[in-house]
This record gives sequence, structure tokens and C-alpha cells, in this order.
Amino acid sequence: MSTAVAPVRTGQVLADLIPASRVRDVALVVGGAALTGLAAQLSVPVPGSPVPVTGQTFAALLVGTTLGARRGVASLALYALAGLAGLPWFAQGTSGFSVSFGYILGMILASAAVGALARRGADRNVWRTAGAMLVGEAIIYAVGVPYLAYAADMSLSAAVAAGLTPFLLGDALKAALAMGVLPTAWKLVKR
Repeated sequence: MSTAVAPVRTGQVLADLIPASRVRDVALVVGGAALTGLAAQLSVPVPGSPVPVTGQTFAALLVGTTLGARRGVASLALYALAGLAGLPWFAQGTSGFSVSFGYILGMILASAAVGALARRGADRNVWRTAGAMLVGEAIIYAVGVPYLAYAADMSLSAAVAAGLTPFLLGDALKAALAMGVLPTAWKLVKR
């Protein structure tokens, strides 16, 4: 039994360092969906907002970055479809459509973007990781906030006040965490 790790090359994401197989890909996709579902349970209500602060966005961006665009999208799509089918793993143990479902749709798109950026090395140093996380967060909000406005029958400015502004500090902290975790993982792999 060999414990050798494949050499690190450009165009790889962290998941590519695990020997390739269909079983690996299925396990990574299911594991990414499960991680996102678990992180969604780390949920804190925000006064005046129908959207809670969760670990869900951090997990979704981490999944996209570590798995790459294709597996990241598959993982987040599985997460969304299972939640729509009734698995209670959206924020606060909910399932189905809600006013915050647009953020989940945004996470699917964001995982594609951060996964593609990671293939170009955006997860290998602190500042590039910060840029990738900001792109991912912007995509989540670009889909989630207008969906919130529509689903909750709010004006766009009210949706920004309820579904964007209260979350900026928390998202900055999540990005800072990713800025430490991802480049550190690559440094460990290179040793």
C-alpha cells in the first residue's frame, strides 16, 4: 500500500491530490454536500432579517475551492436538491423553498467560480485566496439578494438592508479563515 501523494501541478485543486477514481469523485461530492448541510446548522438569527448568519457560505466556498468547479457544482447542486426533496439541512434545519433559497442558488454558481479560480492557483496564497472568496461572496449576494426581494415582496433596498448589510462583517471573517486554511493546506502538501 502506497501513501505517496501525487506531485503538485498547476491546474490542480486540493481534491486532485487524492488518487483519481469515480468512487473518489462521488465521495467528494457527497461529502461536500454533507459538509455544507452541517455548516448550515451553525445558524444565528439576525434581528430584522429572514436570513440567518450560517457557516453554509463558508462551507460552500470551501467545497468549490477544494473540489474544483465541476465537483463543487455537483456537490452544491446535490445539497440544494436534497434540501428541496425534504432533507432538513438548510439553515436552522429547514428544507424546501424559502425566501433565502436564492443564496443557495448563488452558492452553486459561486462554487463554480471559486473552483475555476482555484484551478488557476487562487487558493495557494493569502491574497489570491481573499480575491477568490470575495468573488464567490459577490456571486452569492448577486443571486440571493434579488431573490430575497422577490420572494419576500421587499424593495431591493430593503433586501440589501436585510440580506446583505448585516452579513458583511461575518463574511469578512469567513474569508479571513479561508485565507489561512487553503494556503496552509497547500504548504503542507508541498512538504
